[in-house]
Amino acid sequence: MCFSVLWLVQTLTHLIILCLIVGVLRILVPYILAWLGIDGTVIMRVITLVIWAIVCIWVLWFLYDLYTCSGGLGYGGYRRIQ
Repeated sequence: MCFSVLWLVQTLTHLIILCLIVGVLRILVPYILAWLGIDGTVIMRVITLVIWAIVCIWVLWFLYDLYTCSGGLGYGGYRRIQ
């Protein structure tokens, strides 16, 4: 299953979904905060940090997948949720 077309499609799909979620949050959160009348500079900074943490976690999972598929932990180390 490692380095197959299915693996590539699944990885690219997760990347697209991650980019979509980040983009939507970066567009909607300032709009919602302005609509509520809240000064959103601190809140937007916190949300930006959370978004970057999610991106970093995704990158770590991707690197783990590459490492396990390349034989670093054996062929059976593939742990991504199907």
